[in-house]
Amino acid sequence: MVVVQGQVAVGAGGHTGTVTDDQSSSAVTPPEHVDVLVVGAGLSGIGAAWRLQQERPGTTYAIIEARDAIGGTWDLFRYPGVRSDSDMFTLSYPFRPWTDAKSMADGESIRRYITDTAAEGGIDRHIRFGTRVVSASWSSADARWTVRTLSDAGEQELTCGFLYVCTGYYDYAHGHQPVFAGLDDFTGEFVHPQSWPADLDHTGKRVAVIGSGATAVTLVPAMAGTAAHVTMVQRSPSYLTALPGTDALADTLRRVLPAGLAHTLVRAKNVAMTQAFYQLSRRRPERVKAILRSIALRFLQDPAYVDEHFTPTYQPWDQRLCVVPDGDFFRAVRRGDASVVTGHIDRFVPSGIRMTTGEVVEADVVVSATGLSLLAFGGIELSVDGTPVDVGEEVTYRGVMLSGVPNLAYCIGYTNASWTLRADLSSRYVTRLLGYMQRRGYASATPSREAAGEGRRPLLDLSSGYVQRAIDRFPRQGARNPWTTRQNYVLDALTTPWADLRRDMAFAPAPAARPVVQDSALQESTR
Repeated sequence: MVVVQGQVAVGAGGHTGTVTDDQSSSAVTPPEHVDVLVVGAGLSGIGAAWRLQQERPGTTYAIIEARDAIGGTWDLFRYPGVRSDSDMFTLSYPFRPWTDAKSMADGESIRRYITDTAAEGGIDRHIRFGTRVVSASWSSADARWTVRTLSDAGEQELTCGFLYVCTGYYDYAHGHQPVFAGLDDFTGEFVHPQSWPADLDHTGKRVAVIGSGATAVTLVPAMAGTAAHVTMVQRSPSYLTALPGTDALADTLRRVLPAGLAHTLVRAKNVAMTQAFYQLSRRRPERVKAILRSIALRFLQDPAYVDEHFTPTYQPWDQRLCVVPDGDFFRAVRRGDASVVTGHIDRFVPSGIRMTTGEVVEADVVVSATGLSLLAFGGIELSVDGTPVDVGEEVTYRGVMLSGVPNLAYCIGYTNASWTLRADLSSRYVTRLLGYMQRRGYASATPSREAAGEGRRPLLDLSSGYVQRAIDRFPRQGARNPWTTRQNYVLDALTTPWADLRRDMAFAPAPAARPVVQDSALQESTR
């Protein structure tokens, strides 16, 4: 039985609930039950459902989605220019080739791709929108999760054999917002990218974007074309690299090869290049610094400007590298449509932002691209046999499960490569585990807390502020396999499909058979 956390989608195969003999003719209705409950209808959740359908036919499943649409992150963010900073040949699903021209795609194209994938696979019929998972309680006696959800219809419960949380790790309700002195004195408009106003018109206005991460680097060139001027206000520089917005090799291969084969070849090429550059960054950081500086200098032609605004104090890949498609950010600065101010903010004043140097950045619109807030497991309260689970005290098992927690998987991506690369490996691992359990008559699988051993380190290996602010609320890594979460897709791709499912895992047989009642309405809805 599998449960995917996010929104609940019920898969074909029917529903069973337990009742006693003297209840069978009563009005008591047992909770709906699915084999697997998936939480989240974003990139991960839709991919998980696809793998379940293809590799576990007959498994019932449902997807629970707190939002009212498919897409997750790509439905949430609607700010100007929103796009992927990973190439789409690795961010897309391996089972459904990316066929659009752009390699670095915009948010709308990615959202449409996810939605089309769900429709093509019939996955959209299994999604319950506008429903949030509040808590999940595991019962060893019943070998199932009882999941409590909240929607406009009120609180409801359903049960599942396996829970799969595909909510990512961003807090969709709130982005990170520092407290700025004097903000109430500012006479212009102040917005956060995570809650972008649909009616905001920045045409002809002076715009200040606070931040230096991927969101800020995306917003600046997107707004620079129509704004009077855009200033990026950063406390410290970030590493930027420019990549082509389209992939010439992909265009060539797609003209002469079947779409699937072309996609696979380009995907392999991009994985190899990304991993090679990451390894070079970690082993030869000074060499990579020189490469990144030369890229910025080629566009800006001003060594002093590059040294002041594009030379970080940290090492490459201590924080995630920002990708600039076709150098659009650098081009906007070179044209004079945008500029960068590096330093600390003193306070807001009526006309804009005053820096500690006394300089005032004049602005009619200020965008606070100050980062995201992280939220482990979608904020779901977990408990096992009545004991609350403190996620921050547990150890991650193969980057997919938690020590001491039965029949629970979660999905996160790589920090140094496309999210989907790890997400798909995780979903394939889950389907393998479910098959193993079914063949041997097991009802539960629990990573052994005792086997995790000593030694702990953070799950996410980035020094970025948004990671460090919340890292204690996420599970830790152990000191050895299978308790580590590697940031190496090549190694994971070679080993995960053949990983020993028994290692450090405790299995339990199914409880004694109990009478069941079929829910005909649920069966009908999942045909």
